[in-house]
Amino acid sequence: MIRSELIQKIADENPHLYQRDVENIVNTIFEEITGAMAKGDRVELRGFGAFSVKKRDARVGRNPRTGESVAVEQKHVPFFKTGKLLRDRLNGN
Repeated sequence: MIRSELIQKIADENPHLYQRDVENIVNTIFEEITGAMAKGDRVELRGFGAFSVKKRDARVGRNPRTGESVAVEQKHVPFFKTGKLLRDRLNGN
C-alpha cells in the first residue's frame, strides 16, 4: 500500500472527513515519526511495531563492479521491529 492508497482508504471509511483533511492527518503522522527518528528517538505504535535508529560503524566495503575496496562512512539507518500483535496476525495466530 502506498501513501495515496492509505489516504483514500481512510477517506472512504470516514465520509464525514474531507480528503484534504485526511491527507494532512496522514502527512502529520509521518512527519512526526520522521522528526522523532531524526532526533534519535524511538517511536512505538502498540500492536504494530517500533521504529528506531541504529548506527552502522565505518567499514571497508567493496565496489561490486570493479572489486576494489572503498571506505564506507559511519551512518544511521532506520530499523523496524514488528509488534507481537502484528507478528501473530502475519503468522495466522
